[in-house]
Amino acid sequence: MTALAPYLPAPSPALSAEDQEALTDLYVRGTPANTLRAYERDLLYITAWKSARFDLALRWPETEATALAFILDHARDLNDAPHEDRALQAAEALIAQRLRKSLSCPAPSTLDRRIASWLAFHRMKNLSSPFDSPQVKQARAKARRAAARPPAPKSAHPITRDVLEQLLDTCRGSRRDCRDRALLMLGWASGGRRRSEITGLMREDVSLKEFEKTGVVWISLLETKTTTKGETPRLVLKGRAAQALVHWIEVGGIEDGPLFRPISKADNVLKRRLSPDAIYQIVKHRLRLAGLPEDFASPHGLRSGFLTQAALDGAPIQAAMRLSLHRSMAQAQKYYDDVDIAENPAADLLG
Repeated sequence: MTALAPYLPAPSPALSAEDQEALTDLYVRGTPANTLRAYERDLLYITAWKSARFDLALRWPETEATALAFILDHARDLNDAPHEDRALQAAEALIAQRLRKSLSCPAPSTLDRRIASWLAFHRMKNLSSPFDSPQVKQARAKARRAAARPPAPKSAHPITRDVLEQLLDTCRGSRRDCRDRALLMLGWASGGRRRSEITGLMREDVSLKEFEKTGVVWISLLETKTTTKGETPRLVLKGRAAQALVHWIEVGGIEDGPLFRPISKADNVLKRRLSPDAIYQIVKHRLRLAGLPEDFASPHGLRSGFLTQAALDGAPIQAAMRLSLHRSMAQAQKYYDDVDIAENPAADLLG
């Protein structure tokens, strides 16, 4: 990362070189790593799109005409567009660069995220954004409504308790098995943790002071998608999940550093942390060993499965949210609604 990156603050003549470097460092430390990665992906996409569409580099500030063209190009299906259509040609160039998957209309959430990144780049350069103009704002709203579709679930199926037990049954006695058992149980039982939250855990984030006496392990998350540093409440791990985590710490010899780490083919624990993609591979591997399709669920199934199981067991939604750390009651309620409607007696009126 350099101070020249559009997602970092632009050089200011009012600041010394030392203060400018400090400001850049502040932006990096104050922005979640996932957001920085999203910025980089979106910047790559936007830059490639403008080059393919207009044969021009990005401008700062960008023009309203370019902003409108970006919205229009991503607000329609291009599969039946004529060959001379510039939007089609740009999309095909992006597909060739593996930056776009198909000619179909992208999801509104994808368009919103890329525009939000573009807006952020302008703010960091202390510039007005073309996406703030009335006409562009209205076009964006119309595009969102025209392409409205039900949100696709992040996991094909929730990993409810019975599915989790099938995955745990594949974890036998190796260090890899001990790690995966602890990872899956922590990811599920602590409220349905996201991949970045699991891989970001350090040994010092886990307190075993009460384990021998009460069987309870306390977990401190640095930050989550819905909480900031220093404001994330401690989470509790009990019973089998706590025992599995303590066993992994002992077997893996985890005295400090990353809590979950790669394991070599010789079953040796490495020093570096697992990547978020490794969590995906672990879930897929355990699904395959359990005799389930690899695409049956994704790591987000641990999160959706925890809330779905809480609803099935009759746990109050407020209690589940204290562990899942959902900020929106409406978002968490979706999992409860799916269970409630299936159990609704009115659904059986026909017999």
